[in-house]
Amino acid sequence: MSARVLVFAKAPVPGRVKTRLARRLGRRAAAGLYRGMLAQTVAMAAEARVAPVELWVTPRRHPALDAMARRHGLVQRVQPPGDLGQRMERASRYVLGRGGPVVIIGGDCTGLTARHLAAAMAALAAGRDAVFAPAPDGGYTLVGLARPAPALFRAVPWGTSAVLAETLQRVRRARLDVALLSAADDLDNLADLRRYRRQRGTALLWRGPG
Repeated sequence: MSARVLVFAKAPVPGRVKTRLARRLGRRAAAGLYRGMLAQTVAMAAEARVAPVELWVTPRRHPALDAMARRHGLVQRVQPPGDLGQRMERASRYVLGRGGPVVIIGGDCTGLTARHLAAAMAALAAGRDAVFAPAPDGGYTLVGLARPAPALFRAVPWGTSAVLAETLQRVRRARLDVALLSAADDLDNLADLRRYRRQRGTALLWRGPG
């Protein structure tokens, strides 16, 4: 197995995705919005052509996810159990154990572009151990690894503004050579959605099956 880009995706079930947005938009609207974000992210990753793309889904496969995978000819896998860190660590170890390197992105990271993916792969090919794209909320929207680094994923305060800072402390303790890319937005709340629409001049709409 060569390098891989993994898109981490949730089944777009109303009430199970974008729960903060669902409180303002309604569950069905929030789920539809997530489908749109995910479709955009999957298309971007596939069209970037920096490495084969795989769709890693949780908690199980879903018709909308099946349709996206078919549309772009992607391998689809079910994420392993555990919290976000455990799932990313296990997925990265799977790819790295078969030749790697690996880049993982979230399905709601609307600010990521093909340039981010190309830069991440270039950094890993140049000898960096890890690469991150910061998110404005203190997390990150992309992580890439050239070798296993389980300490980066264990007992991290996921969902807080301390995620990237805590992770970079662990990077330094492990003496990993790290690259930081330009920041890229994700979309978690109404303010993020408004910013996206101002920047792009459009709404995210899902028009596919499912």
